[in-house]
Amino acid sequence: MKKTIIFSIIGIAFIAILVWFGKMNSKSAVEYETEKPFKTNIVKKTVATGKVTPLEEIEIKPQISGIIDRIFLIEGAKVKKGDLIAKVRVVPNEQSLSSARGRVNSIQIQLNNAKISYDRNKTLYDKGVISRAEFENVELSYSQAKQDLQNAQNDYQIIRSGSSGSGGSANTNIRAQISGTILEIPVKEGDQVIESNNFNAGTTIASIADMSKMIFEGKVDEAEVGKIEKDIDLEIILGAVDDKKFPAKLNFIAPKGTEESGAVQFTIKADVTLDENYFLRAGYSANAEIVLEQKDSVLSLREALLQFDKKTEKPYVEIKTGEDKFERKDIEIGISDGINVEIVSGITKDDEVKIWNKMAKKKDDDEENTD
Repeated sequence: MKKTIIFSIIGIAFIAILVWFGKMNSKSAVEYETEKPFKTNIVKKTVATGKVTPLEEIEIKPQISGIIDRIFLIEGAKVKKGDLIAKVRVVPNEQSLSSARGRVNSIQIQLNNAKISYDRNKTLYDKGVISRAEFENVELSYSQAKQDLQNAQNDYQIIRSGSSGSGGSANTNIRAQISGTILEIPVKEGDQVIESNNFNAGTTIASIADMSKMIFEGKVDEAEVGKIEKDIDLEIILGAVDDKKFPAKLNFIAPKGTEESGAVQFTIKADVTLDENYFLRAGYSANAEIVLEQKDSVLSLREALLQFDKKTEKPYVEIKTGEDKFERKDIEIGISDGINVEIVSGITKDDEVKIWNKMAKKKDDDEENTD
């Protein structure tokens, strides 16, 4: 009798266990979390990489070849137009110097001869032997000979020292052509420099820029250049300046693109509004944030919740219709900022959207509820 009771108890327990396992298996092993759509502002932006540079920057080049004799200023110095930056010492070409010296001697001989002719004809004119018109021709030749000698002497002096003496030392003194800041002096005392002419750009002695007027110069991909227009507002972010955005206004979009690494890029330029509390140096790397499209207070959803049909590639989401039950809903989307996307149609703000890549075990949920 006791054995019968024991076996009965064991049998009932076994049946209870089977029933419990059956109920557990009939339920889903996992349940998905959900989110509801919400209203927010969506701003679609693009970023153009580039740098900030001065609006006005010029290179100072010598008017005559020679050697840097002395540099009076340093990089970073503020200058006014006409300030002396450096001085060039002329090293004359022996052949040119010899030719100029020979020309002076030759014209000196002509002048001596013209002087003799002038003295002789003046005596004859004073005695009334020759006419005034004939004497004036002789006087003109003498005056021209004196002027030719003066010109030849000036040429010789310029070749030898870089200036004629009477005009100062304009050719050998290197002066600032605009007011601003000296950005760079790529030469040093003793360096040889070449004059700027029709066949040679010449040696740069200094570069000067007005640092109070800065521009952003960067590049935009061809897929986005058609979405921007002149005079739109930008925000410039500098790598060297933390937690500060400088406002700028777009003023130039290149009509022609250049291919870089297989993509066509278009140059853009924008005037940067400076802040007195920050000093911007020429050449700072910068990024320009450009607003392509903006919509305020639109029904949105996290972009991570979207799924895409493998055949049509159209977006859809799964809507909760009951406990552990979801229904597919095709949706139409608008602009996206990379995090949130605009919902044009398909769902409402009250729908619970399945977080398809995030799930939680019911057991864990039950334990949390118990706690």
